[in-house]
Amino acid sequence: MRNIDPRPSRYLKQPRPQPSAGDVSETVRNVLADIAGGEIEAVRRYSRQFDNWDPASFRVAPQTIAAAQATVAPDLTEHIDFALGQIRAFAAAQKACLAPLDYEISPGLRLGHRVIPVDAVGCYVPGGVYPLIASALMTVAVAKVAGVRRVVACAPGKPGIGMHPVQITALARAGADEIYAIGGIQALAAMAYGIDEFGPPVDVVCGAGNAFVAEAKRQLFGPVGIDLLAGPTEILIIADHTADPLLLAYDLLGQAEHGTNSPATLVTLSEETGRGTIEAVDDLLTGGYPTADIASQSWRDHGAVMVCDTREQAVAVSDAIAPEHLEVHAEDLDWWHDALGNYGTVFLGPDATVAYSDKAIGTNHVLPTRGAARYTSGLWVGSFLRTPTYQVVDSPAAAASVARATAAISTAEGMLGHALTATARLADDGAPTPTRAT
Repeated sequence: MRNIDPRPSRYLKQPRPQPSAGDVSETVRNVLADIAGGEIEAVRRYSRQFDNWDPASFRVAPQTIAAAQATVAPDLTEHIDFALGQIRAFAAAQKACLAPLDYEISPGLRLGHRVIPVDAVGCYVPGGVYPLIASALMTVAVAKVAGVRRVVACAPGKPGIGMHPVQITALARAGADEIYAIGGIQALAAMAYGIDEFGPPVDVVCGAGNAFVAEAKRQLFGPVGIDLLAGPTEILIIADHTADPLLLAYDLLGQAEHGTNSPATLVTLSEETGRGTIEAVDDLLTGGYPTADIASQSWRDHGAVMVCDTREQAVAVSDAIAPEHLEVHAEDLDWWHDALGNYGTVFLGPDATVAYSDKAIGTNHVLPTRGAARYTSGLWVGSFLRTPTYQVVDSPAAAASVARATAAISTAEGMLGHALTATARLADDGAPTPTRAT
């Protein structure tokens, strides 16, 4: 599809031009520097400033965890455990694909890799607009399946309430070793720097968040690893004449409720389907839609409906956008599955929906946005695993050809010390002494 112009034939609805967002990088840089120098007092100062939250201890005590779980309805706990089972099972199946390797590349020479989890992970779970449950499961449980020894989890605390009980429950049942009620930049910094009660620094920080959280992860990368840099959540739906406009409207608005800046895009082969979907969205938003205050603004400013004349053109448009979530409501699903290439995760057929993956089906919902699906994938069990390599040389004689090649290449580069480490291992067979090239 690469030779096809990745633009639609026409728009039935275009997103509004948006002013450039304010640069958050300087704010984050200053906060991180302040926390690195001021440590726990700086963490407390920013927690008061940003969240009006300053508990005696940020760590959630065992008795608080037990009390929180006792307040959650048993049927909701069952559903959380169901989702955990799905997520753990899929992560374990993915991990099973990552086997250690021991390969005899030639007689006497063995190369390989091990599969080793990182030691400590910090998981951030947003709790601003919604007390997110699934984000706790997607990060903590997957890290534990990977074999991470210490999983630290943070979610915002609120004045007079602390962390929402359902988030505490999700984090505890997912297997978090330490839970802290703290949000934003200060949470990421506390885990990455290992400040005071937060224990030693973690090796990786992961999880979704607002623009400040994403920027904090970007600036912390290096001293710690990160999962990915994610922006506002996205959905793109490809639909043909067989699609149900009302179902499309529900799925578009379901993602639009995440925030007022969440893109929701329909790419359709049928103008009738496109116009029907716009009408269905409008009817839902004016008919008592439960989160219309957020979803309506997101749809108004970031919603788009595009018409393509061929399915090849639709594929080209979708691949150019590389959406986080991609749904396909069309005939011949196998063709679409083979043809489409750039997306965080794909949902094939009208019975598959983004909400399933967001919450309970088992695949991870921490996914690339803003076109990053062109070159990377989302959070998965492999995000917490390393594959360091090794070499075993059973005898110097077995490595003679490697030594000669190493010496020749090193000499040509002028790296004579490297060459000598190779020729020192050769038997006296007339190998030349390295000399600097002129």
